[in-house]
Parts: sequence; C-alpha cells; structure tokens
Amino acid sequence: MSALLEFDGVCFSYGRKSDEAGFVCDLNFSIDKGEYVAIIGGNGAGKTTTSKLINGLLKPSEGRVTVDGLTTTDHAVSKLAKKVGMLFQDPDRQICKNTVREELAFGLEIRGLAADEIKSRVDEVVSDFGFAPGASPFTLSRGERQMLALASVVICDPEILVLDEPTTGLDYRECMHIMERTRVLNEKGTTVIMICHDMEVVLDFAERIIVMAQGRIIADGDSAGIFRDEDVMRKASVLPPMMIDLSLRLSERADLKDRFGGFSSVDELLEILAKSTSARARS
Repeated sequence: MSALLEFDGVCFSYGRKSDEAGFVCDLNFSIDKGEYVAIIGGNGAGKTTTSKLINGLLKPSEGRVTVDGLTTTDHAVSKLAKKVGMLFQDPDRQICKNTVREELAFGLEIRGLAADEIKSRVDEVVSDFGFAPGASPFTLSRGERQMLALASVVICDPEILVLDEPTTGLDYRECMHIMERTRVLNEKGTTVIMICHDMEVVLDFAERIIVMAQGRIIADGDSAGIFRDEDVMRKASVLPPMMIDLSLRLSERADLKDRFGGFSSVDELLEILAKSTSARARS
C-alpha cells in the first residue's frame, strides 16, 4: 500500500543561490495515513517551504511530490486542496468573510456542495466548536480566530491537515485548546503534519519528527529518540524539551544514569522518584 504523501528527491529554491532562505534539496520521505508528524528546525531551515510543497502552492524544481497518488506538478492547487487543508500561522490572513457562519461555509461553497449539505456541516461545526454563528470574526480574540481558521479547514474534511506554527501568539489555554482539537482529528484518521517552534508541544502531540537544517533533512524518527540525539539537536539549532534536557543532564552522572536516563515527562520523573523513595524506605 502506497504512502498518502511522498517526497521523492524534491528540490526548490526561490532564487538562484542554494544558500538563500527557502532553499530545500534532496527531500525524501513518506507519510502514511493517520500519522502525526512534526517538522522542526531553526529559522531558514526550509520548514515552511516544505509545507507549501505539500499542498502545491510551490512546485518542485526537481523531484516529485505525490499526494494520495496525485503529483503536485500535474494538478491544480484547487484539486489538491480537496485533500490537503492548511492552517496558516496568522489566522487574519486566512479569514475573509463577515460572519463566522459565512467563513465556515466559504470553503464548502467553492467545492460546489449543495446548500442543504453546507448548512448541515456548518451547523455541526458551530455546535461542536461552540461558535456564535452571527459574530464577526474580527471581534473574536486571537485564539478564537485561530480556532475559527482551524474549523474552516476541518469542515472541508481534508485527508491531510498541515499546521504552520499553530500556537504562535496563543496563551497556554488557547494553545492546548487548538492542539487537543488536532489530536482528536488525528485519532479519527486525519493525517496531521505540524511545523512548530515549541518543542514542548511537539513532544506532547507528534509521534514522529522530521528534522531540517539548511534546506535538508538531517533526521527522521520517533519524537523521544530524536530529542535525545544531541548531535541532531545541535545541527538543527534546536533545544530539546525541558524534561528530556533534564534527563540528559542527569544521565551525565554515572551514579544517576541508570535511574534518570530515560524519562521524558513530569509524570515519568515523579514515578522514578517515588520508586527511589520506596526503595530507600525498604532498605
């Protein structure tokens, strides 16, 4: 069974020089249906360029991008948009209608759905997300506008959801609200690809990480394993999440390595400490 998304020897540059921002080359990876993948790396690593190659906004100068069997160079963005939905970093660049209801209906109208189907879907999403359908989007808070932008993508039922820095400008509550929504969608079968600078969020939600540096992929693997690879983190100019960083620091001591070398969350650390306390009490 073929992958839902495939990059095969993909290169792209906005200009002629390979050291310019946005340059990517020799991208080779595949993502299966139902995966939750994060693409990480420092500024200028090529993450956003890669995301735009996924949905056909950019076409590779070399190689091939295939989305559910469709090559992006051979199909219009409008056709690819039926399979790939994208949540941009700034919701104000995505929202374009005067009311929440109109915003939610917009993508469905473009796709030519019948009026009764549009109404049914909009009513369902309004109820699910708790929106006031007659409200003006630009009277909503930053977090609420981001949620509306997400809902306007989700309502179109894409097979792949691409998130470009979805937590930028949000407080913790808003961030978790957005991210938990993406988790639920993923559990229902939507493939999620997230570009994110917040490594705590990446560790909490992504099962797999693709690491980029200077326009190339330098690592691809499970989240905890990637974050524990100090050489990869250094090359990518990325700091690991706090708990993994603490685990790595503690494991540098020979007397602590066996006990503290493997935790990646507060709960795991507390469990280790509880077992240590219990063992000392018995002795």
